[in-house]
Amino acid sequence: MLYNDRAAFILQQLQLKSTVKVTEIAKSLNVSVDTVRRDLKALEEQGQLKCVHGGASLPDYMLAFSNFSGREIIHIEEKRRAALKALEHLRPGSVIALNSGTTNVILAQELIKRFTDLTIVTNNVSAAMVLMQNQSLRTIVLGGDLDSLEHSTYGSICERELGRYYPDICFLSINSVDVEAGFTDFRFAEIGVMQLMARNSSKVIAVMDSSKLGRRSKKVIMDNRMIDLLVMDSVEPDVRELYRRAGICIE
Repeated sequence: MLYNDRAAFILQQLQLKSTVKVTEIAKSLNVSVDTVRRDLKALEEQGQLKCVHGGASLPDYMLAFSNFSGREIIHIEEKRRAALKALEHLRPGSVIALNSGTTNVILAQELIKRFTDLTIVTNNVSAAMVLMQNQSLRTIVLGGDLDSLEHSTYGSICERELGRYYPDICFLSINSVDVEAGFTDFRFAEIGVMQLMARNSSKVIAVMDSSKLGRRSKKVIMDNRMIDLLVMDSVEPDVRELYRRAGICIE
């Protein structure tokens, strides 16, 4: 197989998954690991990807501008496992807050199967569309400016409405987390909403799939101490301990 064909396959897999592993690519293409490493290096020099330990990921600028619909199909099962673990912390009768993000849409899909007596405050339009399928839930959709790419609301009106609520628990879908940088995100317009959700909530749980681990996005969104718990689909014990030392508790 020629380089151009291998490169096209690698980039296609990155668009679907946002990360690829050297060993998996080598097996899929029936080529050596060294060949894949050379291909990844060449693609990195072209700005097409970013080499990481054991594989590659989309470069930060592509992650920042990948829209909601594109992210909706990435790491679905990992997001679902993280969402199910997060829902174990939820109790009937609670008031909860959900911000934007595809992980919280999946969380909403699982929530409507398992709970009835809840009040949900959200700026996540797609999650609200899911929640309306369960008429036993009370869903409050925050107004404000509409972000058509993120399927969410934001801005001063949104924050003013949000300020009237004090949720029992907040589930935050966040773009990236890193030992040194902490929790970071590219959605500048929504950072104020996320921070206010965290400040007003009795408990704050960040929910993300493990592909977000060890990444940095464009802006730090809040102090690590504002997040009570980070729930992920899976994490190695040594990595969990590393983050614990940085003040981030991972479940």
